[in-house]
Amino acid sequence: MRANATGRVLHDPKGGSFRFDAGAVCLDFAHTGGEGRYAVFETLHEPADLGEWLAQPPLAAVMTVPVTARELTAAKTLRQAIWDAAHAQAARHPLPTGTVATINRAAAAAPLIPALAADGTTAGWAPPVRATQALSTLAREMIELLSGPLAERIRECASDNCPLVFVDTSRPGARRWCAMERCGNRHKLRALRARRATDP
Repeated sequence: MRANATGRVLHDPKGGSFRFDAGAVCLDFAHTGGEGRYAVFETLHEPADLGEWLAQPPLAAVMTVPVTARELTAAKTLRQAIWDAAHAQAARHPLPTGTVATINRAAAAAPLIPALAADGTTAGWAPPVRATQALSTLAREMIELLSGPLAERIRECASDNCPLVFVDTSRPGARRWCAMERCGNRHKLRALRARRATDP
């Protein structure tokens, strides 16, 4: 990735939203929706939705070739593999074989190619920019994450009912919550109420 600023605003179908920084663009991507009970969080309904997500910073991959329905299907397959791999790593379980194969297959495609602008001070992606290239770039980032020094810092939120996963990039490595404003504050409030209930 060309920038360090990760994170997106997540919207709860029941209302409310909060900023969630998964610490890696590939993990941010894993939180764009899902299968089964996570289908209510789906944000990638049409190929154009995928193109819009990829065009946002920090990836900022503005498609020069329209996203196809086949690429959207491939994106959702990769997204599920990243989600499954992150959860397996967070639980310190072996990665499912099919998950590894899906990530490797996506990474085998040509990635986005960085290109310096004519002014020599900014960069973008060399055209043509296709969704398949962006997916390869995300898969490669996940491979680096799983095989690198931050693999042991992939965690699931410490809340009892929050499945969000992130990589803890903080210096002390003490991050516990998906977001302090969400699960962290809820935990503090529950702890305060419990203390008050036991005070004489």
